[in-house]
Order: sequence, then structure tokens, then C-alpha cells
Amino acid sequence: MKYVTERDIYNTEQLNRVLENLPPFCNAFFLGIEQNTSPLTRLGYARDLEIFFNFLITETEKFHSYHIIDFDKSDLNQITIDDLELYMSFLGHYKKCDRDYLNGERGKMRKMAALRSFFKYFYRRGDLQENIMTKIDLPKIHEKSIIRLSDDEVAKMISEAAKNPRDEMIISLFLLSGVRVSELVGLDYQDIDLVNKTFLITRKGGKQSILHMGQQLHDKFVVYFANGEWTPTTPLFTKCGHRLSVRAIENIVKKYATIAAPLKKISPHKLRSTYGTNLYKATNDIYVVADVLGHKDINTTKKHYAAISDDIRIKAADMVKL
Repeated sequence: MKYVTERDIYNTEQLNRVLENLPPFCNAFFLGIEQNTSPLTRLGYARDLEIFFNFLITETEKFHSYHIIDFDKSDLNQITIDDLELYMSFLGHYKKCDRDYLNGERGKMRKMAALRSFFKYFYRRGDLQENIMTKIDLPKIHEKSIIRLSDDEVAKMISEAAKNPRDEMIISLFLLSGVRVSELVGLDYQDIDLVNKTFLITRKGGKQSILHMGQQLHDKFVVYFANGEWTPTTPLFTKCGHRLSVRAIENIVKKYATIAAPLKKISPHKLRSTYGTNLYKATNDIYVVADVLGHKDINTTKKHYAAISDDIRIKAADMVKL
């Protein structure tokens, strides 16, 4: 929980810095959504709004003479469907601080989600004549094929990581519990209860959940804790005494995945997908998978794990005979 608190403080500080570069009326929006969003979400929204207002200044004639702090909420009524469609096209490739940024359909959708919330908020307050965002066709999201590791690839990845006890524990925790990378990063020694075979994680939004560990994961923790000195607040995974970051964990996963499955782009989320798939194959219960993975919407789980494994398709091919 200490990690989550520190992370939220950091993100709030970053948010306040970005807000200094946004029109003053935007502060009301961020206060309005504070109770239902995390600091990280609000920070993302703020950065996306900064891109939008700079786009209006550089790419539209009506706001060409503006500075970003000149905007007032009444100016939102001047924004047209053409402006918003041009903005979606602009998001495909733009420059910021002499750096190129590219967005595919998912990146565009995330940035348009910030505008949707922004316009909805001020329309609901009566500050806008209409919510023009409801008239925009948003990018169509094409479903990606689910990438996961085969049993042989899992075995090879664990074998390679075994040379480093910390890295083996990281990979094993992903593959034997399906935690998110942010949940793994935040773990401290005091969060692991070997007696009751449980561990405490902090989900997205700050909610805490107790997960059960199987015997295999329990045994790996016992071996891992046998080396090193631990205090209750010691981060579970460190380098030179400092907690590993999300990026550091991603690089560790990439390092071993490149060896075990060179043709697959494996991330911590793909290890989570591997766990979810194996759990579904073992239980055939989509509700169990949703609960363990912490999905709020069962449809998210169905989309990713129900009837998608290759062995099910292979069996299906032989089920119908003439």
C-alpha cells in the first residue's frame, strides 16, 4: 500500500504541473471527476487535453491567435464536427517538443475518451449548448489475436530465469497468479502470508484483494525468502535496494521471453493472459477466471478466455462426423 500511496502522490504532483499549462476553467473538470478516477487517469486526461488545445491553436484558423490560457469554456461551443474529425486524423502522427508521436486506433480511442468525459462534464453542467462528442464516429477497434505462451515456452522461460532468483520469482508470480504488473510492483514482504498461503495486492483504483497461492507458488516464495534480509516494508522486488519500476519489470519479462518465444511479443500482460487461459482450461468456469483476475465486467473475461484455446478448436474439429 505504501507504493500505491507514493505513486498517487507522484501522479498528483505531475497532474498539478500539467494543469498549470491548461486553461483555468479545466480545473473544475478535474475536481468534478476526482471521486471516480485515479490520479493516473486524471494525469492522462490532462496530458490529452493539452494535446487537444495545442492542436486547436496550431491546426485551426479560429483559434490560431490564442494562447492556451486564453481558452474559456464558452469556446467549446465553437468546436465543430470537422474540428474533431481533423483532430482524430492529427492524432495519427504529430510532433511534440520535436518528438514524433504515433497513435493507432486504440491510442486515438484513449485520447478521444478524455474529450468525451470533458465535453460530457460541461454539457451536464449547462455550459455547452450541445454535446458535440455524441455526433462523432469514434475509431473502430479491431480485436487483436490473444497472444500467450505455450507450455514448452513457459518451461523454457522459467528455466532461463532460474539463473536469477529474483527474476524467476517475478516470472513465476505472473504465471501462477495472473497479477497485473502494477500489482506485482507494489508488493512488500509484509503482503505475503506463507502460513495461510495468501498474499495481499492493491488493484486498480486502490481496492485491496487477498489472493490465494497454490503450493507451487508457496514453495517458490519459501526459497526466495530464504535468501536476503527482509523487513515488513521491504519491497518484494528490488535492484540496489530500490523498488523495481513497471518499466524495469517489463524489461525483465522481455529479456526472457525473447529467448523462450522469439516470434511472440510477450509482456507482463501476456503472462497474465497465459495464466487466465490455463485457469480457464483447468476450471472451464469463466466466472472463476473473472474473479481471480479482478475483472469488473464478465464480458471482458469472455472476450479473452472463453473457448479460445487452440486445443479446444482442435477437439471441435473432430466432434462432428458424418
